[in-house]
Amino acid sequence: MSHPALVPNAVAVITGGASGIGLAAASHFAKLGLKVCIADHDNEKLARAAELLTYVAPGGSENIMSLAVDVSHRDQIEKLEAAVLGRFGGTDVLMNNAGIGPGSAIFGPVDAWQRVLGVNLWGIINGAQVFAPGMIARKRPGLIINTGSKQGITTPPGDPAYNVAKAGVKAFTEALQHELRNTQINGQACEISAHLLIPGFVFTGLTKGSRTDKPAGAWTAEQTVDFMLERLAAGDFYILCPDNDVPRALDEKRILWAAGDIVENRPPLSRWHPEYAEAFKRFVDGAK
Repeated sequence: MSHPALVPNAVAVITGGASGIGLAAASHFAKLGLKVCIADHDNEKLARAAELLTYVAPGGSENIMSLAVDVSHRDQIEKLEAAVLGRFGGTDVLMNNAGIGPGSAIFGPVDAWQRVLGVNLWGIINGAQVFAPGMIARKRPGLIINTGSKQGITTPPGDPAYNVAKAGVKAFTEALQHELRNTQINGQACEISAHLLIPGFVFTGLTKGSRTDKPAGAWTAEQTVDFMLERLAAGDFYILCPDNDVPRALDEKRILWAAGDIVENRPPLSRWHPEYAEAFKRFVDGAK
């Protein structure tokens, strides 16, 4: 069984859709017979991705569109929503997936911080705020999938701007789902649900760096999307993805330890504090 929004002729919009997880999702949606719009910032990548999608979509090019968009600019998201409305009549599935990084420092350049927050956080806020009202008004089953990160939950040292943005995505998506599940339309419950995708180590253009071959520990974008679809069908809000190195049990321990910093009044990021190294190791080993 799949999610009720993922049916032929439904309309899916994916930002960051020209590569990686976004393109893998777009390809899967297109194969299911959805009409698909991919949005990204690179025209050349968009053209290549759109051509690829036309080959897998049962309806061919009639069911595929693409648009160059900077998601940090709300007016460009508004133009995207209007273009999809004009071409396909509305949106049923929104995947706010566009993201940039990594690489930032606490006292790093302010423009780098603004760019990361603009794309990784405001891009998701803009997408949801612009698209959701029209999706709700369609009175059809729908999905909003926001791509978060484990770094937005455990906030490891080394890339604070990215962590702040993804922590904001988690908080925003939780609030969005609460709002949607309490929304009534003429006395009927809203059929749109929001979900937080939390990928593991995925080999994409964002993560590969100088590597040309996929590391053994990484999942492919396609594996991540397959897992996402499985958990969407099960009704999960938090889609916590494992990878080939980190099983769910270890992710759970890391998340619990991070929350324990507050509850037990430990120093922040104590997992990386030398005085807590042995305690953290014992905590993790206790799960075995």
